[in-house]
Formats: sequence, structure tokens, C-alpha cells
Amino acid sequence: MIGVLWSPGDTYLAVSVLVLLTFSGFFALAETSLVRMNKSRARSLRDEGRRGSKALLTLTDDPQKFLNPLLLLVLICQLVSATMVGVLAGHLFGAAGVFVATVGEVVVIFVIFEAIPKNFAVRHPDTSALTTAPVVGAILKFWPIRIISRLLLAIADGVIGLFGGSDKSQQMTETDILNMADVAHEDDAIESEERNFIHSVIEFGDTIVREVMVPRIDMVDIAARVTIREALELSIASGRSRIPVYGESVDDVVGLVNLRHLAALVSDGHGDDLVGAHMGQVQFVPETKRVAPLLTEILRAKTHLCVVVDEYGGTAGLVTLEDILEELVGEITDESDPIEEAESKQTIEAGLTLSGRLNIDDANDEYGLELEKEGWDTLGGLVLDLAGGVPDVGDLFETHHYRLTVVRMDGRRVEEVFVEPVRKHS
Repeated sequence: MIGVLWSPGDTYLAVSVLVLLTFSGFFALAETSLVRMNKSRARSLRDEGRRGSKALLTLTDDPQKFLNPLLLLVLICQLVSATMVGVLAGHLFGAAGVFVATVGEVVVIFVIFEAIPKNFAVRHPDTSALTTAPVVGAILKFWPIRIISRLLLAIADGVIGLFGGSDKSQQMTETDILNMADVAHEDDAIESEERNFIHSVIEFGDTIVREVMVPRIDMVDIAARVTIREALELSIASGRSRIPVYGESVDDVVGLVNLRHLAALVSDGHGDDLVGAHMGQVQFVPETKRVAPLLTEILRAKTHLCVVVDEYGGTAGLVTLEDILEELVGEITDESDPIEEAESKQTIEAGLTLSGRLNIDDANDEYGLELEKEGWDTLGGLVLDLAGGVPDVGDLFETHHYRLTVVRMDGRRVEEVFVEPVRKHS
């Protein structure tokens, strides 16, 4: 019966429906792949020289320009094809044509020309985006599409503006970058060392000098009134290649000497001269200065050591180029550093014996701790705050998660602390 009722007009309708559904599937593929594509990935594909990457990068610069036209084109193709299917089914099947058309449209349009293209785009995002981007870019250049796109964008912006404008949370943040590095490591795209370095670089921008400096009590310095030979002996004995020179006290730093210069002076017969007559200039930085711009200043000034001053102008410590670089690449050791015996990896479950000078952020990162940091930088500073004064060896203090035991003191300084989890008794 169908063969009898079939006419040339039905053929044209069927071909038109097939063409429209093909376009609908292509636009659905383009919509999903382009929306899922981000600018950084598009740039990577361009750097790899992939075909279609230039058009893709242009589209990802402003997703709003292609999203509305694509949605409109998908809607037009599906609505027109659905109408034609209804007309064709009604002609062929009569009253039953409505049911046949509905079932056919759900199965054919949704499954074949909607679900399959979008799932393919999810599984093969790069291939789909590179294939569809040049075509979508060419379509957007037609003036009717450009006009419709601008009109739809203006309407969308107006409606969205009623609800508070754009969502700033969609902008890339440092947390997003850190999470991307973690996911890349979980997917074996980068090594753990690379992941750790990315974390160090991001956190580097928020680090201040006070967190990386050698504190005043650990400084090796020398008076301007001592001889060059004595200064050289101190430099060799301490393993320091650069030493600050002070006048009346350590709060009065007046210059800087380095090992190579001292050795040359002694060799030239100036060993009995006073240090104050041969010292170089010293650079001062506040303890609240961020280390990122300081690194640039140090490299520009070709110096390796700066004296850190507190808010009252007193000497708080010193910071070296090595101290700053260690924030990026980890501990740097050389032949002058003390050799430590290899130790088995400590875990918090068994308790940790940590240096009081250890930065709390470093302790939390290295051992997976959750030590509080509010007004202090080191583990010793935390203990002093909990004690409300200078503690004694054996004193116990508790935080929300840990019990801290003072193991060793050096005068008023906390040298070692034993950290263990607080045992909850039922």
C-alpha cells in the first residue's frame, strides 16, 4: 500500500529530512565538542600543528559567538525535519501516521542524530572539535548568521543581566590550576615531581620573606672592627660564603663581605686590615615582601644575600638566593651542608620528631598534617604560642588534632618537637 501511495513529492520530503537530520547531527557534534574545548587545550593543538586548530582557537576565544547560532541551527534542523516526517507519515499511514512519526522521531532524531554525535564528541573531543571548527567558523561568516548571532547574544545578555550578570566563578583560578595538575598526575600525564613543582610555583607567589629567611638567632655575622683574617677564618669555619657586617650591634648592619674577596685580600697582604674598610654594600628588604618580586630584584642586582628588617627597622634575619630557590625546587645541599644520616620515612601514626624551625606549611605538605597557622610560621612558634611563654623539655600541648611534646630546647628556642595524633577515647 505504501508503494502505491508513494509519490515524487514524498521522495523529496524523505531526502530533505535525511539532509536536515545529517546537518542536525553535525551541529550536535560541533556544539558538544566546542563547548567542552578550553582555550589552553586549543593552544596546545595549535602548537602541535593540527589541522583545524587555528579555527578552533578563534572559536574558543569567545564561546558565546558560536554557541547561540549552533543551538539555533540544531533547533531549526530538528523542528523542520520533524514537521516533514509528520507530513510524510500522515500521507503514508493516515491516522496512525502521528504515532509512527512520533516513535520514529524519538528513535531516529534523538538516538542517531543527537545522542550518538554528542557521545562521540565526549569520547573524542579533540578530533570532533578540529573537524567541526573550520565548518562552524565558515558558517558564522555569513551575514544572516552574524546578525542572528548578535541578536540572540543581545537578548541572552539582557535576560542574564536580570539575574546578576556574568558568573566570575567561571574564571580560571589558582585552585583550578592546582586541581588540574593533580588530575593530570592521577591520569599519569605528568610525574609526581612535575606536579609538586607546579604546586611550588603557584604557592611561590603567595610566599613572603619571613617564611623563608634565616632568623636573626641563626645568622652568622661579624663586627666591622675585626680583621680581614679573622673574618676569613669565620667564613671558612661556618661554611658561609657571604657574611653581613654590623657596626654597634646586629641591628646596625653596615655592609657585606664574601669569602672570595676576603681570601684575595689576605693573599695581597691585607689580612690585618679591618673588615669595615673593605666591605661591600648590602641590600635590605622588609620581612613582609613577597619572594617572587624579590627574586627578580636579586637577579637584577646580581647579589645573593639580603638583610631582612622588621617593622621597627631592626634586623629580623637574612634571606639568600638559595633560600628563595628552595621554595621552588626543594632542599638544595652542597659540600658545606652537614651530612645527615639516612632515616626511614616517618609517619604521623607512629609520631614525628620534627625540628622547631620547620615551617608549618612545609610540615603540613610533607607529612600530611593539619597544623594550625595563625600568626606563626614555624613549629617552634606554634609551641611558644600554646605555652604562652618559654616551655621546658617534656611539656605537653594539644591542638585540635595533635599532641605536641617539647623534646629539646636551646636557651629560649624550641629545637625539637614530638608530634602525635590526639587519641580519642570512647
